[in-house]
Amino acid sequence: MAKGSDYEVKNIYQGGYSSFSPSYGDGFTGYKVTSGSLGLTTDPRTANIIADASTKFSSGAKHMELALVSQEIFDSVPKQHLKEVNQLAKLIGAEVSIHAPVMDAAGITQQGYSESNRQSSERRISEIIERSHELNPDGNVKVNFHSAEGVPGTEWKKLPDSKKGFEGEANRMVAIDRESGKLIPLEKDIKYYPGGKGGEIREVLNTPEKNLENQNSVSWDNSINQLIFTKERADELLRKNEFQIRHLLSDLQEAKKEGKSEEEILSYLSGPTQKTAYMDLQTVNNYLSEVHKSANSLFSKAYDLAQKDGNEEVLSKLKDISKNYSEELEKNKGDILAESQAMRKLLFELKDDSLAPQQFVPVDKFVVNQSSKTFGNSAFNAYKKFGDKTPIMLIENPPAGFAASTGEDLRILVEKSRKEFAENAVKEKGISEKEAKKLAEKFIGATWDVGHINMLRKHGFSEEQIIKETEKVAPYVKHVHLSDNFGFEHTELPMGMGNVPLKEIMGKLGQKGFDAKKIIEAGQWWQHFRTNPMKESLEGMGASFYTSKIAPYWNQSNGFQQGYFSGYGNMLPQTNYELFGAGFSRLPQELGGNVSNGAGGRMGGDRV
Repeated sequence: MAKGSDYEVKNIYQGGYSSFSPSYGDGFTGYKVTSGSLGLTTDPRTANIIADASTKFSSGAKHMELALVSQEIFDSVPKQHLKEVNQLAKLIGAEVSIHAPVMDAAGITQQGYSESNRQSSERRISEIIERSHELNPDGNVKVNFHSAEGVPGTEWKKLPDSKKGFEGEANRMVAIDRESGKLIPLEKDIKYYPGGKGGEIREVLNTPEKNLENQNSVSWDNSINQLIFTKERADELLRKNEFQIRHLLSDLQEAKKEGKSEEEILSYLSGPTQKTAYMDLQTVNNYLSEVHKSANSLFSKAYDLAQKDGNEEVLSKLKDISKNYSEELEKNKGDILAESQAMRKLLFELKDDSLAPQQFVPVDKFVVNQSSKTFGNSAFNAYKKFGDKTPIMLIENPPAGFAASTGEDLRILVEKSRKEFAENAVKEKGISEKEAKKLAEKFIGATWDVGHINMLRKHGFSEEQIIKETEKVAPYVKHVHLSDNFGFEHTELPMGMGNVPLKEIMGKLGQKGFDAKKIIEAGQWWQHFRTNPMKESLEGMGASFYTSKIAPYWNQSNGFQQGYFSGYGNMLPQTNYELFGAGFSRLPQELGGNVSNGAGGRMGGDRV
């Protein structure tokens, strides 16, 4: 420490590393890894994977992820190059994985959802897995897919807590109409109603969840009310002509028994009153026929969606309603007045709010349900072709803000995808349920991107809430993506350069995180600083210099003399050495020998 009259300078020399200070360095995350568990990605902008992988393997990386995140780039890689990279990896004892093109798996485009789009995604993903098999035909290459892409998700105020059964609270929600496939934004809003206390106008705050509930109930009520209105017109005609119609029905039955045609029936009718009643009866029949068709359609929608959602309570109620309606029709067969009353009872029973089908659902839930079909079917298609050598499908959380980006969403998506795989295996292969479940767990897992989940910060989430999301998905994780950021932009820096709570996140992953391969994604570092991020990553995660995992660690490297900010500095007489040597004239110049006179070289001998 140096002192002056009114100031002092401290820590001119920061000192060397000490084994008693294992957390040395500002960039140290507190989480230690072995260097052999880390891998790099290739440049996502190039299809020249052989050259790029070779360059990065030379830095000592033992794992490489081919970042083929663009469909165009993926399709630009010849199949022979995948085989070449496989041979290269074998030579140096490395492992290679693939980051598949970032694409939507649920079947949602800007125009909305369609099943044909989902099936197209399924075929595409199956083809990617099949091609990826070339990277490791004798093993199980890992292929990474985003759970969703380009689909805006819910902006949460409070995330759902699966352990407490809490549904969460949203600031903004996107819903999807399961009938039309269109996306609908749902915001918080205030409604103003008359009739408040003392004549005041009532203000009612509607949350996105409440607006979603209203959307479903209002849509269902409107559909039922339209049918009730149409049926009331039929009932009005029946009430107006009830006496004539009852006599007319009896006469018509007799006429039909005698085999008379409609023209004969009309001529059989006596007087304008009966003819008017007959025409009204025809109108009533038309009304009731239309109501019956529409009621059947609504009942079918409610039953179908309840089946898809597994809502046993609604299914049970609908079955009871159907039974009661059938009994009423059978009991009053041929009596149009009684049939009309049975229809009226059916409509009012369907009007029950608890039976309103969930036609509009949060897009996150919809994406999970549809993507699980795509991933489960694609993984099983690969299994049918490759058996025990099937590539492992990994489903990754996309940047926070997209659909299915939370730990809870990813957990449910992996579970449902495994279920789809297992059901296919039992049905098509005759495999036992227990064995099918084991295969599904082997070939489908999760990739946890620590940088993506950290982006919840821009929505106001705390570090504790981000760590909590890791806990939910931890049992399913087979692969980890490492990138640091500050929680707002999708930047990719080496760990320790942002505010991702890596130590706490990896602590929640536990043994799963320790066993998983950890891939360094540092796109912005490559872009702006153009140097290999391996050294910075080793420092940020405190890897040991030695395979024995003992001190010193890479986070202590700045404390060595050869570090950038310590050591003796430029204090030796370098100019003297360059001019006169260091007294050892036969030594090479770089070791202190005399300056070369240009007559020859160390390796090439004297020039003639």
